[in-house]
Amino acid sequence: MGALPAAAAAGASRGAGEGAIRIGHHGFAHGNPCCVRDVHPVPPNGGEAGAMTGSSDDPRAPRQYVHHVGRRVFVLSFLCLSSCQPALLDPRGPVALADETILLDSLVIMLAIVVPTIAATLGFAWWFRASNSKAAYWPSWAYSGQLELIVWSVPLMTIILLGGVIWIGAHQLDPAAPLASSAKPLEVQVVSLDWKWLFIYPDQAIASVNQLVVPAGVPIHFSLTSASVMNAFFVPRLGSMIYTMNGMTTRLNLLADSPGDFIGLSSDYSGDGFSGMHFAVHAETAEAFETWVKATRADGPILNRQTYAGLAVQSIGTRPFTYRSAEPGLFQAIVSRELPPGPGPRSGRPETSVSPRTEP
Repeated sequence: MGALPAAAAAGASRGAGEGAIRIGHHGFAHGNPCCVRDVHPVPPNGGEAGAMTGSSDDPRAPRQYVHHVGRRVFVLSFLCLSSCQPALLDPRGPVALADETILLDSLVIMLAIVVPTIAATLGFAWWFRASNSKAAYWPSWAYSGQLELIVWSVPLMTIILLGGVIWIGAHQLDPAAPLASSAKPLEVQVVSLDWKWLFIYPDQAIASVNQLVVPAGVPIHFSLTSASVMNAFFVPRLGSMIYTMNGMTTRLNLLADSPGDFIGLSSDYSGDGFSGMHFAVHAETAEAFETWVKATRADGPILNRQTYAGLAVQSIGTRPFTYRSAEPGLFQAIVSRELPPGPGPRSGRPETSVSPRTEP
C-alpha cells in the first residue's frame, strides 16, 4: 500500500498527460489509504473526468454535491410525509370536529401575539441597523408606561381568550356526556391488557381483540378499564383520548359520522409492547355491522374466565380475532379485581416469551 500514494503523487505532478492520476477529495488527504475508489485515471483529452468524479480541483464539485444531496433529501422527505395521515385535522365525527375547532382557534389566538412579535423583532433589527442615521439613540431611556401597557395587555388578553376557549370546550366535550342522536347508543366495554385491547359487546354477547367494529352514525358509549398498568385509549379521527386505570371505569362517547377505516392506539407508555399496541377501527353501515355480528357469532372461541386468563398473559403483536360468545359480567369482574390484574411491565430486560428480540 505504501507504493500507491507515491505513484499517485508522481502522476498528479505530471499534470493531465497520458496516464496521469487524480486523487479525489475523499482520498489520502483525509488519511485513509484504503480509499482506492478515490484515485481516478485522467484521460488525455482534459479534465472532464474531474467533473465526473468530484475532484478537489474542480470548484463546482462541492456545490454540485450539496445540490444532489439536497434534492435527494427533499424527495425522501416528500415520500415520508406522503405516507402520513393528517388524523387530527381530518375528523370523522362530531367530537373530533369539535377538537379540531378548539385546536385551530387556539392556534389563531396564539398567532395574534407570535406574528406581531416576530414582525416587531425584524422591524427593530432593520430600523436600528448601524447604517441608518435616522434611528434615534436614547442611552438614558429607562421606562415608558404606554409601552408597559402594551407589553402586558397583549399576553393577558391571549391568556384570557385561550382560557375561555379551553374552559368552554372542556365542558362541551365532557367525555361522559351523551352525544345528541336519535339512535340508541352501542355499548362497548374496553379492557387494556399487556399489550393488546379487548372489546366486549355486552348487548351482542361477543368480543374482539385488537379490532373494533362499530356502526356509522350511531353513538358509541365506551366503558373503559385496565387489567394492568394505566393506559390511554385514542382514536384520533373520532375524538378525545381517555385513560384506562385498573380498578376504575372511565366513560367515553364517540360517533363515526360515515363509514371508514381508522387507526386506534395506546397513547400512554406501558412497557415493552407499547409501540405495537394498535387496533383497527372499522365504521360500517348498519347492515354491514349486523352481518359482522352474525358472522362473529358463528365461529371462534368463547370468552370466559378461563380463556380470559390466557388472553391476559403478556404478549406482543397479537393479531386481531373475535370471540363468538362473551361471558356476562366479565367486565365487572375485571374492574372489581375479582379477576386479578396482570403483572405489568417489569424492570430490566424483557423475557424472551414476551419480546423475541431479547438476546439470550
